[in-house]
Amino acid sequence: MTMAEVFVKNEKSYKVQKIISNVLTFSFLGAIAIVVLVPFYWMILTSLKSSTMIESIPPILFLKPSQWQIWNYKALFEIVESGPRAGQPLFPFFTYMKNTIVISIITTIGTSITTILAAFAFARLNFKGRDIVFAIIIATMMIPGEIFILTNFLTINKLGWYDIMNQSYSDAIFAMTLPFMTSVFYTFYLRQTFKQIPNELYYAAKVDGTTDFKYLLKVMIPVAMPTIITIIILNSMGAWSAYIWPAMVTTKDQFRLVSNGLRGAFTDSGSGRTDYGQQMASAALVTAPLLVVFFVFRKQIMRGVSRSGIKG
Repeated sequence: MTMAEVFVKNEKSYKVQKIISNVLTFSFLGAIAIVVLVPFYWMILTSLKSSTMIESIPPILFLKPSQWQIWNYKALFEIVESGPRAGQPLFPFFTYMKNTIVISIITTIGTSITTILAAFAFARLNFKGRDIVFAIIIATMMIPGEIFILTNFLTINKLGWYDIMNQSYSDAIFAMTLPFMTSVFYTFYLRQTFKQIPNELYYAAKVDGTTDFKYLLKVMIPVAMPTIITIIILNSMGAWSAYIWPAMVTTKDQFRLVSNGLRGAFTDSGSGRTDYGQQMASAALVTAPLLVVFFVFRKQIMRGVSRSGIKG
C-alpha cells in the first residue's frame, strides 16, 4: 500500500470518526435542550388552555392559534369581588413587580460593592493570614444554604424587622436584602479576574503614589468590567427568582415578590381547587423578564465567564 493510499484511508477514517462524534454530540445536546425547553413549552401551553382542556385525558399536546384561551392572562388583572383579597387584582403583578425590582436593585448594589472590595483585598492586598481567611470563606460554600436560614431569621427577628402583627414596608425590605448583600461565590469569581491583571501595573501605580482605592477605581474595575457586569446580571436574576427567604420574612402579601405570588393565589380556599391555567399564565409573566434579560445580555455573560479564568 502506497503512502497516498494510506493517507486517503486515514483521512476517510478521520472523517467517519468526526461524523460519528458530531452526531453523538449534537444528539446529546439536543436531548438536553428538549429536557430544558419542555417545561417552558408546557407552561405556555397550559396558560393558553381552558380548564376543560387542562383536565382532558389524554392531554392536549398542541393547540391551534384559534384554540388559544387568552382569558387566563386577562383574569390575572381582574378585581376580586369577595374573599380576603376583595378589591384587589387576582394576581397583583405590578405590586409584586415593584417589590422585586426594589429588592433586585438593593441587593445587586450591595453585593457588587462588597464583592469588589473583598475580591480586591484577596487578590492584591498583602496582609497576614490572607490566604487562610480566604480558604475559610471558600469552605463555607460547601455548607448548604438552608443551614444559614435559621440563624439569619433569628438575626432579623432580633433586629425587630420581623413583626407578624405590624411589619412596615421598610422592615420587610431590610429583612429581605441585608443577609444577601454578600456572596462568597461572586467574590471568588471576581478575585480570579483580578488575579489575571499583571502585578506590574499595581507596582507602577504605587510608585506614582496612587492609593489602593484609586488603583481599584481607575484600573481594576475598568479591566474587570465584563466580569462585574456578569455578576450584576446573575445577581439580579437570582434576586428576581428568590422564593424561600422572602416568603419567610414578610408577613403581608403586598410586601412579597413575584415568585411568592405564584403560590396560593389561584387556589380556592373552599374547594382547594387550583386554576392551573391562571397559575401558568402568571408564571409565564414572571419568567418572561428573566428570559429577555438573558437573551439580551447573553454575550456579556459568556464574555464575563470566559474572562474570569476560574482556576486554582
